Amino acid sequence: MAETAASTVKPDERLVAVGPLTRLLVRPDIGAFLGAVGVFLAFGYFASGVNWIGDPGIAAGWTDQAAQYGIVGVPVALLMIGGEFDLSAGVAVTSASLTASLFSYEFTTNAWVGVLVALAVALFIGFLNGWIVVRTGIPSFLVTLGTFFMLQGLNIALTQTITNQVSSPDISTLQGFNSARQVFSASWTIGGVNIRTSVVYWIVFVIIATWILLRTYIGNWIFSVGGNAPAARAVGVPVGRMKIGLFMAVGFMAWFTGMHTLFLFNTIQSGQGIGNEFVYIIAAVVGGCLLTGGYGSAVGAAIGALIFGMVNQGIVYAGWNPDWFQFFVGLLLLGAILLNTYIRRRAEASI
Repeated sequence: MAETAASTVKPDERLVAVGPLTRLLVRPDIGAFLGAVGVFLAFGYFASGVNWIGDPGIAAGWTDQAAQYGIVGVPVALLMIGGEFDLSAGVAVTSASLTASLFSYEFTTNAWVGVLVALAVALFIGFLNGWIVVRTGIPSFLVTLGTFFMLQGLNIALTQTITNQVSSPDISTLQGFNSARQVFSASWTIGGVNIRTSVVYWIVFVIIATWILLRTYIGNWIFSVGGNAPAARAVGVPVGRMKIGLFMAVGFMAWFTGMHTLFLFNTIQSGQGIGNEFVYIIAAVVGGCLLTGGYGSAVGAAIGALIFGMVNQGIVYAGWNPDWFQFFVGLLLLGAILLNTYIRRRAEASI
C-alpha cells in the first residue's frame, strides 16, 4: 500500500532531468536564430546575381544596417523584459542629433559641448518617460506615444525656427568634430571590407546587456519587475527606480545612435527617425521578448536586428520591388511571433 502511494507521488519538477534539446528550445532567442538562418539562406537563393553568402562586403553592408537598429534595440528589449514600451525612441535619436548639432553651431562651441548637452537631454527624456509611468500608473504605450508626438513636433518646429530649413547646419568645420567622428563614426578597412565602429559598439553593448541580464542581481530584478511587479516590490525590488533606469538606458542608446548618425553625415534632417521605434520593438519581439514582459534576451534582440538588416539589403540584391519591404517586415514579425510561441509551448510541454 505504501509502495503504491509512493509511486503516485509526482516528482519535484526542479529535480526532473532536462535534456539538452529542451534546454535549447526554452531559450528565448532560439526562434530568432532559426529565423535568421532561414532568411540568410533564402536570400542566398533569391539574390542570384551576387555572392550573397560568400562576399564579406555584402555581409558588412547588412551588419552595418543591423547595427543602426540593434544598438537601440538592446535597451528596448531590456525595457520590454521589464514590462514597458518606448514609442519615442525613434524620434529621440533625431532629437539628440539635432540638439548636439544646433547647440554647437548656434553657440559656436566645441562639438563635444553639443554632444554632452545632447546626452543630458536624451537622459532627461528617458527619465521623464519613466517618472510619468511610475508616478501615474498610465501605460507606457500612451505616455511614450505622447512623447513621440511632442518630440516630433519639437524637432521640426525648432529646426525651422532656428535655421529656416528642415535640416541642421553642416558642423564639419567646428572644433572637435574630427575627434568626435573618430569616436562615434569611424571605420576601418580590413581585407578590402569597410567596417564601421557602430558594428563593434553594437556587439559590445549586446555582451554587456547579456551579462547584466544573466549574471547580475539587476538582471534578476528586470525579469521579476516584468514578470510580476507587485510580487517583486513585496520582496524589496525597487520597481520604480528599475523602470526609470530602463527608460534612461533607452535614452542613452538613442543619444549614442544619434551621435553616430550626426558625425557620419555632418547634418540631420528634422523628420528622420519616425517609424524606427517600431523597428526596435520588432527586433526585440522577433528575438523572443514577450509583449507582456518577464521574458526575452539581448542576444535575441540582436539577432532580430540582424534579420531586419538582411531583409533590408536582401530585397535590393534580389531585385525585388522595394515597395514590398513593409509587407515583408510585417510578415517577418508575425512569423517570428508564431514560431517563438510554438517553440516555447513545445519546450514547456516536454519539461
